[in-house]
Order: sequence, then C-alpha cells, then structure tokens
Amino acid sequence: MPLSPSEFGQLAQGMGGFVLVAALITGLAFVRQWGWRFRFVGVTLFSLVLTVGLFALSLSPITRTTIPGAVPYALVYDRFTAEATIALPPTVTLPQVEATLRQAASNLFSPGRNGQGKEQLTIRARTLLHVAEGVSRPVYLGQVRRSLRLREDPNLVVTLDPEQFTADGQIRNLATGAPISPPLQN
Repeated sequence: MPLSPSEFGQLAQGMGGFVLVAALITGLAFVRQWGWRFRFVGVTLFSLVLTVGLFALSLSPITRTTIPGAVPYALVYDRFTAEATIALPPTVTLPQVEATLRQAASNLFSPGRNGQGKEQLTIRARTLLHVAEGVSRPVYLGQVRRSLRLREDPNLVVTLDPEQFTADGQIRNLATGAPISPPLQN
C-alpha cells in the first residue's frame, strides 16, 4: 500500500532530525580532525537530499483516482501542456468513455502544466478501428475540459460524440453501423 502525503511528511521530519545529528557529528569530526570526517560529509549531504525528496512527496498526493465504470487507458499524447490524448479499447461503451474521461481528468492534473496562455486542460479520448486488413482509423469518442489551476474543478465539462455510438452505447462499426463485437476470449 503506498504511503500517504502525511506519512511522507513524518518521514521527512525524522530524516531532518537525522541530518541535524549527522551535521553535528560532521562538525565534531572536523574539529577533532578524525580521519573519517570527509566520509561523514557525504553521509550528511546524501541524507539531506533524501529529506528534500521526502518533503516534496509530502506536498502533493501521488495516488490515482479510481472512478467506477472507468476502463484502463493508455496515454498516447501528453507534452505537459494544455492538451492530452488517451487511447481506449474499441469495445468501450458510452458510459465507460465518460467515466474514463473523468478519471483521466483527475489523474492527469498537475499544477505545473504549461498552459501556453490557455486556462483549461483538454483531454481527448480515441480508439483505433480496423477498417480493412492492415488499415486502422482513429475515432475520437469525446473529450473533457478542466481547469489547469484548480485540483477540484467544479466546471469540469465532458463532451461525448454520440455519432460514434449505437443506441445501446457501443462503438459503431464504421463499415456497417452495427456495434463492434467484443474480441474473443481465450
């Protein structure tokens, strides 16, 4: 089970105390001219780097949001700007697309994104449909827009493309207009 930010904070405090003790021992070693004093400088500085890393992990959560009904997705385009694209399996349904877009909007949020003058992050969902032997076509299923600055965005907007789905919520076959059948299970 991953550690929570508060647990990383407690570890950072403990390591901070160790760094202070190590710095005192290092100072005493230099005053007394002990032979291992330079080795302890390395121990002190490495401990300081670990403390800074633990403190950074305590500032923001590293856990992922899980939304019921969402399916696993692959991040296919993200240059850490205001746009990203995720890929979904071709057997995904309309409710699953919406849930997955909401999950991706939460998981891909970062206050460090470079909006390049934009105020919203846009995440598009697409799938690949095989229209002929050796020929695939990307089909965009929907998108979500959320704030680049607010973690809990009250104005999150999910837009789905209903033309890509049949009446029962499955992706429409490009050639026949019928739902795509799920792949055979072994």
